[in-house]
Parts: sequence; structure tokens; C-alpha cells
Amino acid sequence: MVLNDLRWLLNRPAARVNRGPVTFWRKYCVKNKERPVGFFSRERSRAGPTVFAIPRKGVSMSSTQSSNDLEQGLKPRHVTMLSIAGVIGAGLFVGSGHAIAAAGPAVLLAYAAAGTLVVLVMRMLAEMAVASPDTGSFSTYADRAIGHWAGFTIGWLYWWFWVLVIPLEANAAATILHAWFPDVAIWAFTLIITLLLTATNLFSVKNYGEFEFWFALIKVVAIVGFVVLGLAAIFGFLPTSQVSGVSHLFDTQGFMPNGMGAVLAAILTTMFSFMGTEIVTIAAAESKNPGQQITKATNSVIWRIGLFYLLSIFIVVSLVPWNDPTLAAVGSYQTVLERMGIPNAKLIVDLVVLVAVTSCLNSALYTASRMLFSLGRRGDAPAVAKRTNKSGTPYWAVLLSTGAAFLAVFANYVAPAAVFEFLLASSGAIALLVYLVIAVSQLRMRQKRTAAGEKIVFKMWLFPGLTYAVMVFIVGTLTIMLFQEAHRVEIIATGVLSLLVVAAGLFVSSRRKAQRAGAAVLS
Repeated sequence: MVLNDLRWLLNRPAARVNRGPVTFWRKYCVKNKERPVGFFSRERSRAGPTVFAIPRKGVSMSSTQSSNDLEQGLKPRHVTMLSIAGVIGAGLFVGSGHAIAAAGPAVLLAYAAAGTLVVLVMRMLAEMAVASPDTGSFSTYADRAIGHWAGFTIGWLYWWFWVLVIPLEANAAATILHAWFPDVAIWAFTLIITLLLTATNLFSVKNYGEFEFWFALIKVVAIVGFVVLGLAAIFGFLPTSQVSGVSHLFDTQGFMPNGMGAVLAAILTTMFSFMGTEIVTIAAAESKNPGQQITKATNSVIWRIGLFYLLSIFIVVSLVPWNDPTLAAVGSYQTVLERMGIPNAKLIVDLVVLVAVTSCLNSALYTASRMLFSLGRRGDAPAVAKRTNKSGTPYWAVLLSTGAAFLAVFANYVAPAAVFEFLLASSGAIALLVYLVIAVSQLRMRQKRTAAGEKIVFKMWLFPGLTYAVMVFIVGTLTIMLFQEAHRVEIIATGVLSLLVVAAGLFVSSRRKAQRAGAAVLS
């Protein structure tokens, strides 16, 4: 049983007198039934005790209990603002124009479908996270519910996804800055931005929280301002606007001009714009009341998606014809602001996009480092990844994640173009794999917790029906991607990478079983 693998205490003080490996195994691993540290790990973390507890029958793990030896430095306002707009990137402000151009006004259905999936996945994840907050989030839960190989695989895939996001977002920010300051090369801006945010993440989690608070606040103000101006234009209350009404929803070849197939394709595009919503369950583990913060964040997902995505896109497709070439050329927000007669629309959007991509870069550094830290703490990554400094920051995990991002950029320059394209494509379907693992983990975890008689405080709706529905939807989406030329390479690349990581996970699992067997013989 997977839950039996959790009967150990990590980070116990080392023996003051080295009495040899046999005595050590008998005293610490056999007598106390601890799990071996792992294939990669050779030492204990200095940060303090971390307990992975199994709830006893009839006892619910407290929502305030956290298997986390990091600094709980995130304040409620940090977590709240992170959950509201922390991972909204350039996709909403600029990239949505491509989805609109492909599906027409019916792109609203695509956003609604993708948003519904995210709401259900977050509900499932929150059920597990409220009961047992953990920096490893769904990776840890997959380890417990499915098996070590699953937690190992999805943890490394998720880390890889955010490692690739780091250089992409840094390059996007550098491109905007280069347009303003053409004398400074893009690579220089990329290096400066990445090093600056890496430095802030090295000192304390409070730095990350404070940066994200203000980044998210700016994005919220920008979106709310856009919605207010857009609604005023629709109802004819904006004197400077050249457009009004909602006629463009239907008067340009209808609501669904390119058919249902285009809407399904748009679902695939829009789905990835929601990636990162789950970060709040990782960040909340570094707050003082993680269960409460996760509950609040999950309950607010519906209105966040409704306001930030559905209402924003509704305004765009109402005021601008879906086949207007400027939507894809310059972005949806800039196009609408220009039609509404807002001065300096391009500068405004560029500023907001700069904040958005910098925010995503900051979140990518944070998320990658925490997932690597969690893997290191479980013995699934090099032992240095779990080391923390005096402020409780996993500095080696931050540095290793940043270093891996720089290696990816370096590969772009020294390797053939096909190599870097494969690296990017390998992360294409990771979001769906993460959602699928969350659904399977929640299904199995609920069954085990129910059998143990544990009271479940925060529940997934209509279990197990909706959980199965999510799983079927994700598998169906992956299948559709495989047969679509535009996404086939992503599926194949992600599949190849996943198989390699699964093989590594099974190898590590076999080594651990051998270690346990050896410990049993010695006892």
C-alpha cells in the first residue's frame, strides 16, 4: 500500500556517534519504520523536522498542519492576490486574439469549457490539499495515492514545464524593453531580468509574495479597467469609442463561423492559458493557515474565470469582428482599446504585458524551485535541492532551476533549431497530464480516506461522477491532439519525455525496495 510508505519521519537529527551502517539501519530505519532517504539523497535537511503523517482511522489531518519545513512567510494578502491573478500572463492580453481568429465569437464556448475543467480540477486538488497541505502538492498526493513512480514522474515533468517557462517569459519581457531601449540587446535584458528575480527568490519567500502581490494587483486593475471601459462602450456610454453594441457576435458569418471543429481546437489553445492556477496550493503551504487559504482560493476560481476571461473575451468579440486581422497581429486588448479611442493604447498594453510576463517569470522560478525542493526532500532529486538557508528558502533549488533554464537557452544557440523546438514541444501536454494525475489521485485518495473513516472537510462535487467525467474529458482531449497535425508533435514529444521519466521513477522505486529488503534482512 502506498500509504504505508508514508510511515517515516524525514529530517531526524543524525546520530551523534557513527556506529556503522548496520546499527544505523536498525536504530533509525527499522525500529522507527522510517523510509530510506532515497536513491539521490545522502543527507538530511538542516531546516528542521518534516512529518508525513497518515491520518488514523476517524481522525482528519488538520488543515493547519503542513508537511513543510520552509518558512511560512506568505501573508494572507499574498496568497489571496496570487490566487486571483498571479498566473495571468500575456495569453489573455495578446494571445487570445489567435483563438478568436480561429473560432470566432464561439471562442467563448472554448473558454467556458476550459474554465469548467480548471474549476473541477482545482476542487479535486483542494480536497487533498486542505487535508494535507504540502509544497509538493499534487506530486506528493500522486506518490501517496497512485505510487512512487507517479509522484516522481509528474513532479519532474512539472518542474521541467516551469523551467522552460523561465527563458520564454524573460525573453518576452526583454523584447518589450528592447523596443523602448534599442541600444540594449535582448539577451542582456533577458539576463538582467532573470538574475534579478532569481536574487529576490533567494532571500525569502516574502520577496516572492510581495512582488506577486503588486504584479497581480496591476493586472487586476488593468483587467477591471478594460471591462469597465468595454461595457461602457457596448452600452454607448463612452464618447470616444468608435464601436458599440454586440452585433459582431452574430453579424459576421454567425456565432460559430468555422464550425464546432474550430471550437474544439480553440479549447486546446485556451486550456493552456489557465495553467498555473494550481500554484496557489503550493504557495499556501508556506502560509500560516494553508487549509483556509486554499479553501478561499478554490471557492473564488469560478468568479475569477468569469470576470477575467469570459467577460473580457465577450467584450472583445462584441466590439471587434472576429476576422479582423489586427486581433492576431497586435492582440485583442490593444485592438479593442484603439477602437474605443483610448490614447496610447499600445503603450498601456505593453506595460501591462511586461508586468504579466515578469509576474509569470517570478512564479515560474518560485514554482520550479518548490517542486524541486519537494522532490529532493522525498529523495527523488539531488540532496542539495532540499537545503534551505536561514530564512527557510531552498536556495539550491532556486539556483538549479535557474541554471537549467539557462542551459535550455544555451541549447537554443548551440544546438540545431530542431533540438530546442523539441524541448519546447515536450512541455506541450504536461498541463493535461497534471490535471489527469490530480483526478486519479483524488479518486484513489477519497476511496482510501473514506475506507479509513476519515471526515472529509472539503469535498469534490458529485463524487465520483464528476471525477470520472474529468478523466474522460482529458483522455479524449489528448487523443484529439494526437490526431491533429498542429498538436501531434507536442503529444509525441511529451510522451517520449514522460516515458523516460517514468522509467527513471521505476528504477528509483526498485532501488528503494531493494534498500528496504536489505534493511529487513539486517533487522
